[in-house]
Amino acid sequence: MNMLLQAGQATTAQAGGGAGFWIMIILLFVVMYFFMIRPQRKQQKELEKFRNELKKGDKIVTVGGIFGTVDEIKESYILIKVDGETKLRVSKNAIQKDYTPNA
Repeated sequence: MNMLLQAGQATTAQAGGGAGFWIMIILLFVVMYFFMIRPQRKQQKELEKFRNELKKGDKIVTVGGIFGTVDEIKESYILIKVDGETKLRVSKNAIQKDYTPNA
């Protein structure tokens, strides 16, 4: 009889440990969402908004590190003035950030 009670207690302890494991896994995913996925989505939305609000004369930096001024904006690309009359055609997705030189 004593052995049956001990066996019953062992199975109850194992079942509780399994629930704790799943709770920890769920908490891990929640923490990952709030510290990794959510901030990255917010940053992507801000970058997309910046790219859509570009206008002629804005100073920008491309993903490749090229500094220039927006000269013309089309549907899928932007013409930037790099140096003097030198112009480059780059994809809108290649625009990384706004560059305003410190005066």
